[in-house]
Amino acid sequence: QVQLVESGGGLVQAGGSLRLFCAASGGIFSAIPMGWYRQTPGKQRDLVASITARGNTNYADSVKGRFTISRDNAKNAVYLQMTSLKPEDTAVYYCNAYPTGFLTWGQGTQVTVSS
Repeated sequence: QVQLVESGGGLVQAGGSLRLFCAASGGIFSAIPMGWYRQTPGKQRDLVASITARGNTNYADSVKGRFTISRDNAKNAVYLQMTSLKPEDTAVYYCNAYPTGFLTWGQGTQVTVSS
């Protein structure tokens, strides 16, 4: 069973950058397509970016050109580099399998972007 721990969030001004980190333990992580998701209070969890086991990526239109997802299978890690952050990027960010999110959800990491 893969367990997920997210970190790297924080408070940043609009236009700033953050790098999120997802550590996975157990299971066959390298074979699993992964995604970064985000959620704001009262709303559903939305997919932000995804990466296949081979490294092919895809992004939501709202973050395309600003966010970059990557992974290091040797380290069981997935990253999300976020640049040109906007207040509307404020959310709790989670990593999980793509597209179904079938792994146990971690605690997430809070990203707050001030205007």
